[in-house]
Parts: sequence; C-alpha cells; structure tokens
Amino acid sequence: MKQMYVYFMTNKNNTALYVGVTNNLVRRVYEHKNHLLEGFTSRYELSKLVYYEIWQGESEAIEREKYLKKCYRKTKDKMVAEHNPAWNDLYETLI
Repeated sequence: MKQMYVYFMTNKNNTALYVGVTNNLVRRVYEHKNHLLEGFTSRYELSKLVYYEIWQGESEAIEREKYLKKCYRKTKDKMVAEHNPAWNDLYETLI
C-alpha cells in the first residue's frame, strides 16, 4: 500500500489555505516553495506547510483531501491550531 499525505499550505500571513494530496511530501512542498507549479499556490504565494496527515492508501488520501476541501475554513484553521498552534512552517521537520 502506498503512503500518501494530505497537507495544507498557506502564505506568510496565513490568509489563504490550500489543501493538497501527494505521495512525496518533501518534493511537493519544495515545488510549492520554489513556485515550480503554476496555479493557486503560486498565484497566492503559498509556501508554508502548516499541517499534514499520513495515509496508507491512495484512494483513502484522495477521499480525505476531497472532504477537507469542502470543509469551512474555520474547521481547517482549528485543525492547524490543534497540531501547530504557532502556524510554523513544518517543512524543516521533514528534511
């Protein structure tokens, strides 16, 4: 079974939030940080990893991502605050 990650990226002021899914969190966050991907994260300069979950299985992780994308921002903010109260960039803890 493939290990997957569901993650939240934000900007320096924590005003925009992106929910994503990947099988390689270090690579994917690096791509976001260096604006190697076009789209929402580049447009809004989302380069700070503030939350992630580890999932065993691709379909489960994709379902979780879809569920979280539909959640209110307040719900996602609460998830981050519970695991990362200072909204620190967690990327350095991965490498």
